[in-house]
Amino acid sequence: MKSTNIAYWTFTGLLILLMLFSAISSLIPNPQGMEMMKHIGYPYSVLTLLSIAKILGVIALLVPGFPRLKEWAYAGFTFDLVGAIYAGLSAGDPIGQWAPVILGLVFIFGSYIFYHKRLAARKSA
Repeated sequence: MKSTNIAYWTFTGLLILLMLFSAISSLIPNPQGMEMMKHIGYPYSVLTLLSIAKILGVIALLVPGFPRLKEWAYAGFTFDLVGAIYAGLSAGDPIGQWAPVILGLVFIFGSYIFYHKRLAARKSA
């Protein structure tokens, strides 16, 4: 159980840092964010919506209990990153430019898998 907890909090901590960094840097108006959204063909206001959703998802992962809400947070983070990859590829960006987003998916899946392992261990104990 201890190694499961360590793995869960490692993946979840990295996921939370990634999402908070992304959300906070997107909430502050900056020319890079505006240029990126223009490049992929989305209005800048979508970035604000995604930032708020990321912050709410982080809160959902940190608050104890609420398993259904956590499932929605994991799903939302997955949709966000898969959508980012798709938008980048659709805009003609090479996969190498969007490859770091795949690392975010690794954090999501690692956190999700160990979250369910923790739940199973608690039920069997």
